[in-house]
Amino acid sequence: MAEPLRLKAKSASPGIASGPAFLAEEQKAAFPPGTAGGYGALEKAIDISIGELERLAEGADAESRDIIDFQIEVLRDPTIAEATGARMQAEENVVFAWVATLDAYIGELEAADEEQMRARAIDILDIKKRVLGALAGTPVADFPPGSVFVGKDMEPSRFLAHDWSKGGGIALFAGSAAGHVALLARAKSVPMVVGTGRFSAADGDPVGVDGDAGAVILKAGGMLIPPLAPAGDTKLESGELRTADGVPILISININDPAEIDALDPATAGVGLMRSEFSVTSIADAANEERQLAIYRRVLEQAGQKPVIIRMLDIGDDKPLAGLEAPPALEPGLRGIRLLLARPEIARVQARALLRAAVFGKLSVMLPMVTFPEEVDRMRELFRGEAEKLGRRALQHRMPPIGMMVEVPSAALMLDTFASAAFFSFGTNDLTQYLAASLRDGNEVDAGKAAPAVLRLIEQAVKLAGGKPVSICGDMAGDPRYLPELLAAGLRHFSVAPAHRPAIRSAIIGLNADGTRAAGE
Repeated sequence: MAEPLRLKAKSASPGIASGPAFLAEEQKAAFPPGTAGGYGALEKAIDISIGELERLAEGADAESRDIIDFQIEVLRDPTIAEATGARMQAEENVVFAWVATLDAYIGELEAADEEQMRARAIDILDIKKRVLGALAGTPVADFPPGSVFVGKDMEPSRFLAHDWSKGGGIALFAGSAAGHVALLARAKSVPMVVGTGRFSAADGDPVGVDGDAGAVILKAGGMLIPPLAPAGDTKLESGELRTADGVPILISININDPAEIDALDPATAGVGLMRSEFSVTSIADAANEERQLAIYRRVLEQAGQKPVIIRMLDIGDDKPLAGLEAPPALEPGLRGIRLLLARPEIARVQARALLRAAVFGKLSVMLPMVTFPEEVDRMRELFRGEAEKLGRRALQHRMPPIGMMVEVPSAALMLDTFASAAFFSFGTNDLTQYLAASLRDGNEVDAGKAAPAVLRLIEQAVKLAGGKPVSICGDMAGDPRYLPELLAAGLRHFSVAPAHRPAIRSAIIGLNADGTRAAGE
């Protein structure tokens, strides 16, 4: 039987502890839809947060009281509220305005030379999360007594609100022995280690903390997550399925809802399209980096070594985001990448979540509703900027390949000009709509009648792709009637709804790679 894995760490508080792991970054709690409001809503949320901290301070020892007083002082600092108000005047939603203001403060502290100043960043992160919870009406959740808290860092108020009388400990991927939580842990004799590096464990797994020697002990089979490494080859993997004449074909599945993640079987399929807007349903969700990270990590770990393509938020008129009030400068009909670039505060949060998730699997990111090459360039630049910020914060991340959905006819006709796109995927639903000048949910044009034009456009676009990976993920991919033409056009990767996969597999093995029927069929 394999021995438990012992990982070296830095002692922050002496003592030995063991218990079930509580994975802080795995919690899926989300802000409810409709979190919005003006400056008055922010003032109310700050007042609520101050009241919560004051109640937490009742009966606290002197050291705990000092920490809480510092947080209350920051919340009462008028420059914080004024900076947030200025962002709101620039048409930012209150949630994003607060997040951006506090993130800027956190970034300054994390870049400081002195360790004690860097350790203060978690205090500001604590304040940020508490006010967001007050805006959404969701209190900060406690974790089970006797657990070992596992996460990047721990907020001081979370430590103070927890009942440590039943044991437990703390193991932090980063953290600081000079921080407030370490000080509190020593005062309350809670074993704690920091600087473990990110390791793999499931919620509830037995974990040991050796605060004397500076180590964390994982059950047999535990492992360190590999450090940051360059993204791998963006060429699509071939699967076991082959056409009648032996050409490999990859069939992936589309994920439209987080509930479908658990049904993903890595033995049979990867993910050719995950529509992220179905898991980010409100402006509060869009501002919640940790929630998005948890969802993306979940699908990547479920997929194992199979590739996963996650499409960035395709929000707009037909897919509204609760709580997002578009300013007058955003004309009706704005959606997809154009809306993300017009509201970069939304794109930045999602980019950070995707960059951090990329270390957990074979992730590629797809941009929605791209029309012009500069849109891809601007988004890639945004990703680079967020990756630099994560690097300065010592957060593990990886730059994934960034490709684009081909659903605008003008982009399909000019595919050879999209030099910075790593791959292309044809979204035939919107492509049909725009090519036939129809309403997507209307009856103006029969999709079957428009199909010959769509197929011809795809055939031309595949030739313009210049050898880059191409796939198809719209409804046409899951319809066996169109397989001969799609194969003849050169497509070798089909992403379909899970229910359509058996029919597509059966149809492909009866066809040659040029779309003709195999002999005897």
